[in-house]
Amino acid sequence: MRFLLDESADLPLATYLRAEGHDITAIVRDYPRSLSDREVLAIARREQRILITNDRDFGELIVRLGLPHSGVIFFRLGEESIPTKIARLTDVLARYAADLEEFIVVTQHRVRVRRR
Repeated sequence: MRFLLDESADLPLATYLRAEGHDITAIVRDYPRSLSDREVLAIARREQRILITNDRDFGELIVRLGLPHSGVIFFRLGEESIPTKIARLTDVLARYAADLEEFIVVTQHRVRVRRR
């Protein structure tokens, strides 16, 4: 799978995903600085990448404004540890593989898929 890690997401997730064989890029490492959320969303769509973010503004852009996307995994986990975030991501990739093109909200105890 192809992923784009937003600057709000933890960079160790990129290392984990790459080790699992995924194609991953990260805003902080692979793109110009100071991109707006709209620009990040456009890059993910253009490159057909699933965006991984901690930034709730993407929900506004997608749910309220209806901007197109290639899938978003939105972590609402706060300051959880990297191992916890990796465990939740592993669960999402395994259990929600058919829904990865949707807007997925991940909390400590549940996963919600917002369909288009």
